[in-house]
Amino acid sequence: MTEVETPLQTEADELDFAALLEISLAETQIERGDIVTGTVLSVDHHGLIVDVGWKRDGIVPRRDIERLNMSPDDFEVNQEVDVAVVRLEDAEGNLILSASQARQSEDWKQAEALLAAEEPWVGKVIDSNRGGLIIPFGHLRGFVPASHVSDLPRGIHDAEREAYLRKLIGREITVKVIEVNRRRRRLVFSQRDAERETREARKDALLQELTEGEVRRGVVSGLRDFGAFVDLGGADGLIHISELAWHRVNHPSEVVSVGDEIEVYVLRLDEDGKRIGLSLKRLQPNPWALVDEMYHIGQLIEGTVSRVADFGAFISMEPGIEALLHVSQIASINSVDPQTVIRSGMRLLLRVISIESDKQRLGLSLKDVTPEEVERWENQVDNATVAELLPVEMVATEEEKAEEAPVAEVAEADA
Repeated sequence: MTEVETPLQTEADELDFAALLEISLAETQIERGDIVTGTVLSVDHHGLIVDVGWKRDGIVPRRDIERLNMSPDDFEVNQEVDVAVVRLEDAEGNLILSASQARQSEDWKQAEALLAAEEPWVGKVIDSNRGGLIIPFGHLRGFVPASHVSDLPRGIHDAEREAYLRKLIGREITVKVIEVNRRRRRLVFSQRDAERETREARKDALLQELTEGEVRRGVVSGLRDFGAFVDLGGADGLIHISELAWHRVNHPSEVVSVGDEIEVYVLRLDEDGKRIGLSLKRLQPNPWALVDEMYHIGQLIEGTVSRVADFGAFISMEPGIEALLHVSQIASINSVDPQTVIRSGMRLLLRVISIESDKQRLGLSLKDVTPEEVERWENQVDNATVAELLPVEMVATEEEKAEEAPVAEVAEADA
């Protein structure tokens, strides 16, 4: 006997079916921007038809596939493919999908992971403009601003900067991700930050390897007013200007040039501050060790004025040292401005009045040299006389000399 359905039962069955359909659609609901995995149903010249488990199949246009440097023929029916939902419905009611945007989404995720981990990454420069370098990152285009390009000379003109950046096209460089912005499609790298981190790691390793007192070979990598940087193999040490030579150095360029390969003495290691102090002069004989043998108090010597200061002048003399001619030892009258009397490059006959070789000090006097000694010296060398160096009004008479106070001690100065 056939069971007859009542109207109430029919209505209940319809409600159950509608609920099940609603649940089913909710489970497969997709939104614009979602990345989903679908199955290729068909391949033709226009693109792909892909089943993404929704109420209708989606279309991947040919032009989207070509953005991957591929063609529809590179796909097969029943192949699984990741796609991004571009539009739920176009003018013709089609679901529009993108294989290239799905690939880019993975690239964005990888870039975000590199940013979070602060890990370096190696990429190849494919183009440049006056603002910086272009580096592909998967299917994205990353940018290295010129200010984050290592070794780019500062203060150069736009044309010179563009020419420098063009030379980097085709090279692989190590960079760090410093900005990821999907909405604005900004992916920014820094070569400078990556190299700084790499060099710091190398410096840490080098600090463990070096020992104070050893001699290393390196290449001069940079010059500053305060000294010279030397690359010891991926990490720099500093030769302070006072350690470049035993004589006074006004600028490191007087002693070394960028690119010079030199031997250096490891002077100090500071692991906490990550500093490596080097010396060039410690590999050369200390000229002050010979001073006691070469000079004695009262001795006449010939020297060349190397620089003039308010308190006197520094005199270059053998064997490569600088001695002090204090202002009080220039003339027999009280107020003398050394810079109006003496100039750099002058050769003078002077008398040694103090020697402190352990402190690297040697005091000289010009006024203690007698006219007879000057005359004999002038007859031996072709040189300006002491009298010619001093204005006539500064040459004191014997009476004035007798009235002068005792000779002042040579003031201490940092040679």
